[in-house]
Amino acid sequence: MALEAETQAIVDQFEFSDDDVNRAVKEFLRQMDEGLRKDGTSLSQIPTYVTAVPNGSEKGLYMAVDLGGTNFRVCSIQLLGNNSFRHTYNKVAIPKHLMVAKTAQELFAFLALEIKKFLQEHHNEDFEHHIRRRMTVSAPEGFRDEHIFRMGFTFSFPVKQVGINKGTLIRWTKGFDIPDAVGKDVCALLQEEIDKLHLPVKVAALVNDTVGTLMARSYTSPNKHGSILGAIFGTGTNGAYIEKLSNLKKGLAGEYDDTTGHMVINTEWGSFDNQLNVLPTTKWDDALEKGSINPGYQMYEKRVSGMFLGEILRLVTLELHNNPNVSFFKDENSSFNDRGSVTVIDRDSPLYKPWGVDTSIMSTAEADHDPELSALRQSLEKDLKIYAPAYEDALAFKRISHAIGRRAARLAAVAIAAVVIQTGKLDDPELLGEEIDIGVDGSLVEHYPGFRSMITEALKITEGIGESANRIKIGLTQDGSGVGAALIASVAASMEKNTSNVDYIGELRSTVKAEPSAVDEKAASD
Repeated sequence: MALEAETQAIVDQFEFSDDDVNRAVKEFLRQMDEGLRKDGTSLSQIPTYVTAVPNGSEKGLYMAVDLGGTNFRVCSIQLLGNNSFRHTYNKVAIPKHLMVAKTAQELFAFLALEIKKFLQEHHNEDFEHHIRRRMTVSAPEGFRDEHIFRMGFTFSFPVKQVGINKGTLIRWTKGFDIPDAVGKDVCALLQEEIDKLHLPVKVAALVNDTVGTLMARSYTSPNKHGSILGAIFGTGTNGAYIEKLSNLKKGLAGEYDDTTGHMVINTEWGSFDNQLNVLPTTKWDDALEKGSINPGYQMYEKRVSGMFLGEILRLVTLELHNNPNVSFFKDENSSFNDRGSVTVIDRDSPLYKPWGVDTSIMSTAEADHDPELSALRQSLEKDLKIYAPAYEDALAFKRISHAIGRRAARLAAVAIAAVVIQTGKLDDPELLGEEIDIGVDGSLVEHYPGFRSMITEALKITEGIGESANRIKIGLTQDGSGVGAALIASVAASMEKNTSNVDYIGELRSTVKAEPSAVDEKAASD
């Protein structure tokens, strides 16, 4: 009974009530407006210089790379023009030492080398052909028309964007910490390393993964009006939505198309309410905060995203285990354990290691409805090295895990609700009765059972939405960052102007036909 009572007391501390949800939505809207008016706010509300979303008719072959967290993906995407696409990709883990490298060059050189490997593996014919040309023919303006691959660069960290392919890093998140890169143009950093390897690639667009998710969802969505929000709920969390240009009061430094009357905004909502005006805080949130590499920042993300939920669960579990008044993952003798044994925690258990518990065990706990919680108990043994856990222990673990996950889902609903209300789409006469489409990606919405359902439940109790929550369609958009980056690269390619380089190459081609010897002389002089 002591374990049951203590478990309930812990669960109660993670309760995020209906009133809490509505207070948080109002504060989110206030901070959204603040971020549209000035810089330096919790919600950065960063203009992306993308002023329209696709309609599904776009075609072409483009590249995309995605630096979103612990992995780096390189993709090539064939847009088929009928709301569908084909793609090929490689994925590689970022070596931990490069996440905290001394110089930006070390990390970006690694990324460029992975791009080279991808081209050699999947597009070798084009790769070799253009490498030969780039090594034998040079132009005063460089190799602009030789960049056969326009590439979208999904960079899922806060940047100050001043153009479709220009943006300076504001700060690192998700375990990265390379001070040398802060304040520098990340597209230029990557292009410099690409050029060192003579790759036929141009970084044509800088894309936040949420912007990419929004673009990809709009491209593939059956909804004729496209999507209004792209959101990530995975290792980290963030959202990008379509805002009216008239609401964007702070200045825009770069060029953009203002004819659409809209601008895609990257909210950087991981830092929502860093002041803790409305965000819930338990002693375990405080403990996590003290052990994080960026205390005081990303306060919303630390309560919502997969990178942190496992650590919150670990901190709660360890404290409960160490409570002398409660029998949790420990037995006085075998009669107290339904397996006729005693629970033993290996001294090398991830439970004893900061950040050692992977959030994926929460999905296992949520999905296990077996009367004996067999799957969860197996996972406790395999993943946490807690041997012969009793049923009561597993049940307490499951209840605590659910409380942490439910709080995260309801907090996720706060951001979604605020964006829906901000856009005014629910009250738009042209959309009356139609679905409001939202694209989501990330491990939580994909793998955590019931996460999206818990979001919808919270939307239904939100003032200004209510039963209209049934009109909000939350659609999973897998690989959205890659496809979305390719879509924005296609937009960037269409915006590019002809340069003198094109004329130069054209003249060379004409000269080849007329005077082969002249070409030899020119090549020799370069």
